[in-house]
Amino acid sequence: MKKKNQSILYSSPYLVWSLIFIIFPLLIVLFFSFTQKTGDSYSFTFANFERLFDITYMKVFGLSLYLAAISTFLCLLIGYPLAYFVSKLGEKRRNLIITLMILPMWMNFLLRTYSWMAILGNNGIINTLLSKIGLSKLNLLYNNGAVLLGMIYNFLPFMILPIYTVLIKMDKDLINAASDLGATRWQTFKKIILPLSVPGIASGITMVFMPAVTTFVISRLLGGGQYMLVGNLIEQQFTTMDDWNFGSALSIFMIIIILISMAIMSKYDKDSKEGGGNIC
Repeated sequence: MKKKNQSILYSSPYLVWSLIFIIFPLLIVLFFSFTQKTGDSYSFTFANFERLFDITYMKVFGLSLYLAAISTFLCLLIGYPLAYFVSKLGEKRRNLIITLMILPMWMNFLLRTYSWMAILGNNGIINTLLSKIGLSKLNLLYNNGAVLLGMIYNFLPFMILPIYTVLIKMDKDLINAASDLGATRWQTFKKIILPLSVPGIASGITMVFMPAVTTFVISRLLGGGQYMLVGNLIEQQFTTMDDWNFGSALSIFMIIIILISMAIMSKYDKDSKEGGGNIC
């Protein structure tokens, strides 16, 4: 009983913090999503969620999910080889490279995104160089490519770090055993390394997809306001439109999507841990 009371006492600051800054705000959002203001009172309604199925908003959801999925796939395509390469280096060299990867994250997110405007803009670094060598300028800003580039640049470390962490903690005896049994490097990677790194891949996908699908700064700056993603739509409801009820419904809808994606990733993570790797 004494240990139980001590554990409750030690965890109480976290419980209070969670109650004030997580549970209570979530309940407020939930309340607004199921209500509509009529005069000075609020009435219960499903109208806010019915508006979600309007064709205009469905297009916004589709574009957001599309760009988030593409950026997540590209982050995985770039991030896994990088994480694998770094994990094979010596301790000092890999620590240096990981530090250099993390270093830009110490800078403000907004400034990191603004810097790409100076690089990709009509009078930016790339187009200035093209003009000096006699080539015509390219339209590098305010399109899908610029938005995807901003997502990949900002979220790539979130893909690399979980995969890298799993790879450096991998049991090297399994790899040595595969080599002793006559497996080629490709067979070892396919049957041992890749299956055992699935938990890192699942964590990386979750950590990239969630912020990518809800971002609004990247699409506003690099998309030039031409791209209305879910994050922009939610921000618009709370700031410009002053429609907290519909904005809350959008937020709850995105929470549900994120929870579903996390559940799917957890399922793959669990299956990979139970399955393990076999050399055939």
